[in-house]
Amino acid sequence: MSTIVTDTITGKSTATTITIGSTPVVSASANSMTIRGEGTAQTSIQQGLAKMWALGNEGSGSLDSFNNSGTTDNGTGDYTKAFTNSFSSDNIACVGTSAGDNTRNYIDTQTRATGSIQIRAQDSSASAQDSRIAMGIWGDLA
Repeated sequence: MSTIVTDTITGKSTATTITIGSTPVVSASANSMTIRGEGTAQTSIQQGLAKMWALGNEGSGSLDSFNNSGTTDNGTGDYTKAFTNSFSSDNIACVGTSAGDNTRNYIDTQTRATGSIQIRAQDSSASAQDSRIAMGIWGDLA
C-alpha cells in the first residue's frame, strides 16, 4: 500500500477529474465540483447541500443550526430566521417539520427574502403552535 501526503493537488487544465482505480470520483472546474453518485450519475456538491438548517424549541431558542444568525419570535408559532450569509434571491426551497405536545404540526413559509425567512408552525386545524422545528433550506448563496 502506498501513501501520498501533500498540501496541494494541481490539475493539468481548468477542469480536473480525480480518478480512484478506474472510477472518476470528483470533477472540478471554476466554482463547480461534482461527485459521482449512484451508478454513473454526477451530483453537484454546491447545488446538493443544504445552505441553511436549524433545529430548535422555538420560543426558547435554537438547539443547533447552520447559517442561522438568529430567530425572532413574532408571536405564537410565528418565527423569522435570519441568515448569516444571504441568498442570491428569494427563490429558495424550504423543507421542515414541527412537533408539538402530542400533536402533529407542520410549518408553512410565510415570507421569503434573501436575508431571512418567516415561518409559521401550526397544527392540523391551522392553529398556530409554539413547537420544536427542524428545517433546511436550499438555494444559491449571494
